[in-house]
Amino acid sequence: MAPPPGHDSGSTTRPSIRRRSLLLGTAALGAAGALGAAGCAKVPSGDTLARLRSQGTARLGIAGEAPYGYVDEQGEFTGEAVELAKVIFKRLGVPKVQPSPTDFSSLIPGLQSQQFDVVSAGMYINKERCAQVLFADPEYQMLDSFIVRKGNPKKLHSYQDVVEAKARIATGAGYAEIDYAVAAGIPRGEIAIFQDPVAGLNAVESGRVDVFAGTALTGRGVVRKSTKAEATKPFAPLVDGRKKVDGGGFAFRLGDAELRDAFNVEIHRMKKSGELLRILRPFGFTEAEMTTMTAEELCA
Repeated sequence: MAPPPGHDSGSTTRPSIRRRSLLLGTAALGAAGALGAAGCAKVPSGDTLARLRSQGTARLGIAGEAPYGYVDEQGEFTGEAVELAKVIFKRLGVPKVQPSPTDFSSLIPGLQSQQFDVVSAGMYINKERCAQVLFADPEYQMLDSFIVRKGNPKKLHSYQDVVEAKARIATGAGYAEIDYAVAAGIPRGEIAIFQDPVAGLNAVESGRVDVFAGTALTGRGVVRKSTKAEATKPFAPLVDGRKKVDGGGFAFRLGDAELRDAFNVEIHRMKKSGELLRILRPFGFTEAEMTTMTAEELCA
């Protein structure tokens, strides 16, 4: 997938952020969001679901990354988060979802400043984030995978393997994989950071790095057409000696418990009927990514 506008996916940086981790930057997003919310004064400010029904539109913040939320070859917004949001909000009486792409690190600040009504971008649910947003129960669980050269010449199947092989590792800007690598003993300053998985794939193919770490789902998708790289089998990273399985879900403002709870009711109905997997399957999700974990468990 092409990088978001304004970014050079060939460049590297080393931000101290964690992908699918919570960041509190970009306060400038607040003004536009506040103005956008001001036009609905007739609806009580605490009843977001009533406001969205009145407006007929829910604003969904996405990060422009396949398979979660992105622009397809026809120029249309799609992805598992976009398509799932369309179905659920329609059932909640909100007929339209308006996806709005932004940097991953700007999603939660944008949500808090009311630029978005809900955000979802493959965002992992963790204790740090749960202090600042409300999560619906995860619609999927996720393991990690490495993008490596064909044949995996350095036999890299875990972060510990990377340490032992003294391999050059890269991951994405703000990815949780940064912390998983550090937990395995890889110095943070030695982790190359790329804007997106496509840039990571290019770096592996060209030999600039030995491995790009990301989610198993992203890895499968990115290498599909590559003749020089492949994705390793999914694995659970070790953190403090324990296997870490992540879950991703939609995030709502702390004051929007009613909206979150209504969203959760639909998520659980779709899990029970199998409809959730049917919606997510076209974006590469399998039965292995389905989960019974709850936001409460992941927030603990």
